[in-house]
Amino acid sequence: MNKKAFNETIDIEPIRILFVCLGNICRSPAADGIMQKLVEDAGLDNLITIDSAGTYGGHAGDLPDARMRHHARRRGYELHHRSRKVRSDDFEDFDLILAMDDANYDNLFRMAPSPEARQKIRRMTDFSQRLLVDHVPDPYYEGANGFERVLDILEDACSGLLSAIKDSKL
Repeated sequence: MNKKAFNETIDIEPIRILFVCLGNICRSPAADGIMQKLVEDAGLDNLITIDSAGTYGGHAGDLPDARMRHHARRRGYELHHRSRKVRSDDFEDFDLILAMDDANYDNLFRMAPSPEARQKIRRMTDFSQRLLVDHVPDPYYEGANGFERVLDILEDACSGLLSAIKDSKL
C-alpha cells in the first residue's frame, strides 16, 4: 500500500509534539529523528509536527552530540536538529511535550505558564511498549552501550507513541 493510500485509512487529528531533555544534544534530538522517520514511513508527516528542545540552553545552536549522530546513523536516522532551549511559546505551540526523565519533567512543570500547559507534559517512557523503563537515561557520560541503550528505548517509546496517536489514545 502506498503512503497516500495508507494515510487516507487513518483518521487522526493533527498533533504537534516536542521532545525535551537537558541540553537537546542527545536524547531529545534522537527521539525527534526516530519519530520523524516513523511518521514519514507511515505517510503522516502532513499531520504530525515534531521538534525537540532542552531545559538548559548551553548548547543552543549546536548539532546533536557526534556520538549520538554516529549511533543513530548506524540505525538509519540522520540527526540534523540544532539545539535550542524550551521557550514559553512552546507550551502554546505544542500539543504534547515529552520529557526524557523526571528532572526534565519537573523543570517543564515549573516552566509551564498554566494548568492547561502542565497537562501537555508527559514522560517519554509512558509510551514504552516492550521495554520496562521509567526514564530515558542520559548517555552523555556513557560509552557506546549507553547510546545504543537510549536508541533502543526511544525506538520502543516512539513506536508506542505513534500507535497511541493512530488509535487516538492520548
